[in-house]
Amino acid sequence: MKLLEGKTAIVTGATRGIGKGVALKLAEQGANVAFTFVSSDEKAIALEKELIALGVQAKAYKSDASIMADAEALAKDVVDTFGSIDVVVNNAGITKDNLLMRMSEEDFDRVMDVNLKSVFNMTKSVQRTMLKQRSGSIINMTSVVGVKGNAGQSNYAASKAGVIGFTKSIALELGSRNIRCNAIAPGFIETEMTEKLGEEVIKEWRNSIPLKRGGSPEDVANVTAFLASEMSAYVTGQVIHVCGGMLT
Repeated sequence: MKLLEGKTAIVTGATRGIGKGVALKLAEQGANVAFTFVSSDEKAIALEKELIALGVQAKAYKSDASIMADAEALAKDVVDTFGSIDVVVNNAGITKDNLLMRMSEEDFDRVMDVNLKSVFNMTKSVQRTMLKQRSGSIINMTSVVGVKGNAGQSNYAASKAGVIGFTKSIALELGSRNIRCNAIAPGFIETEMTEKLGEEVIKEWRNSIPLKRGGSPEDVANVTAFLASEMSAYVTGQVIHVCGGMLT
């Protein structure tokens, strides 16, 4: 029996990196997957086909979770199409790094909208369905940077710290209805984005990590599948670091 057989999951920002790894892992474990994207139709179609090939239902939505109307429309259509919403993975995120003195108000606001407001929008939009079901697992992607901060990433760190506070609050609000809310804090995960850093920088990162390697999207996806499933039925309000010991 697969961990998520017959469940329906929403994954935001799923066409690459961690989001793609999470969508594929949930499908491998039997979940039907609705996922969002905002840019590449080609990547979305390819991922939809990959998910369906795993024997589950899947649907791509061109939807911006930082816009409340988009989040509400998505939640309604997922219920209409799949019949339930059992798992939500709030993964959509961006960076617009700069030192504070050079950071524009626009870059600060955009990072907060995509990384934090989207989590509010999606969680609020699926809440009613989960309350009716008296079950659900909400999983929010934060970052080790949201715990320890990072020079040049004040906007990103603030947004990810906000996700942690939001997660803990929702766990307290919805726990009595058997709805769990947890966060995952990835460390240095090797994706298409990190490839741009260059081999020397990547090597330095790896050497600074106790496990002496970067993480993979699958490392994060494995923890996501655990939190999505009944294996974590007594886990809520927690932040699980997937960082190879970078943060202890």
